[in-house]
Amino acid sequence: MSKIDVTIVGAGIVGLATALQLKKAQPQLNIIVLEKENKVAAHQTGNNSGVIHSGIYYKPGSLKAKNCIDGYHMMIEFCKANNIPFDLCGKIIVATHENELGALDAIYNRGVENGLEGIHYINADEIKAIEPYTYGIKGIFVPQTGIVDYKVVANKMKENFELLGGDVRFNNKVINVKKKSGSIIVETVKGKIETQLIINCAGLYCDKIAAHTIPDLDMKIIPFRGEYYALKPNKRFLVKHLIYPVPDPNFPFLGVHFTRRIDGEIEAGPNAVLAFKREGYKKSQINIAELWESLTWSGFIKVASKYWKTGLGEMYRSFNKNAFTKALSKLLPGIESDDLVTGGAGVRAQACDKNGGLIDDFYIKELPGQIHVLNAPSPAATSSLSIGKTIAELAVKHLS
Repeated sequence: MSKIDVTIVGAGIVGLATALQLKKAQPQLNIIVLEKENKVAAHQTGNNSGVIHSGIYYKPGSLKAKNCIDGYHMMIEFCKANNIPFDLCGKIIVATHENELGALDAIYNRGVENGLEGIHYINADEIKAIEPYTYGIKGIFVPQTGIVDYKVVANKMKENFELLGGDVRFNNKVINVKKKSGSIIVETVKGKIETQLIINCAGLYCDKIAAHTIPDLDMKIIPFRGEYYALKPNKRFLVKHLIYPVPDPNFPFLGVHFTRRIDGEIEAGPNAVLAFKREGYKKSQINIAELWESLTWSGFIKVASKYWKTGLGEMYRSFNKNAFTKALSKLLPGIESDDLVTGGAGVRAQACDKNGGLIDDFYIKELPGQIHVLNAPSPAATSSLSIGKTIAELAVKHLS
């Protein structure tokens, strides 16, 4: 059995950022990252929209707000230092109806409270000047928003971590975690590791890893698939920057929007539908046991009873391209079904508590010798270096 100071589970962007930040802070530590796949960023990190978020949406003082704003600056500096292409193209958040103006004001006020500079209201004419094909009665321009390829970022984090002496081990699925006096035993498909500290950054399976040592865990990951279409190349002129609607403040998703990617592609979406498998990127991918777990979780039953109309609408759009196009036409009235081709999909690991709360903020749970990252959805990629620094500071306390 090998003995390691710190074992990090998951080579997504949060796990890699944590490994890098901890290795920088404590270079003498023997740190390994265990990843069940054969590459980094195989799931949430590698299937997101590539947006560098500004932090405008998040409740002031929350972990999301603090880490997103700090992480934004850290991400920009990391990209510059490592010659990673990025573009601070800015975005607009657009209200299309009078009944959205109150929520738009709330978003603006959060941005101001969170210290964003340069955000400003734009009227209908100014919306047209920025995005000629977009309809809106009022909006907010957010200059801080950008785009990047987070797979490239994650691979560079891995490279930098390894240059410092870190070790990333692929095809090392964790199958058990046990507490031992003064240490933790991590069992993988390739053997056992004794570690002083385990840091669980397992994303869609973070609750499963945590449940090995916390049998009464009061939350569960509910997987929501986000499906995208892409504008055909000859229709990319319809979108210049990033275009977002005013989100439903009661639902933890931003609504279908338009995102220009760093490679020039324009994505349209995503919706938000229950995935029938935790890593179910296609409608046809079903894991009966995982689906049953989601459907019978008391918290999800309460969520479903509250949002069933919204959920049915999302599911309908998932199977009906014309309905999806109609939702997009709220922002881009001229768009037609033939302008779109099927794009990619990602699965969001959304933590849900027993009482039916979709946990909105980042959620980190600590026990002796254990740090579990149990909710890190968007903007986790933007925030990753800040989250990693936060977890690294917690880790030092555990080790001391």
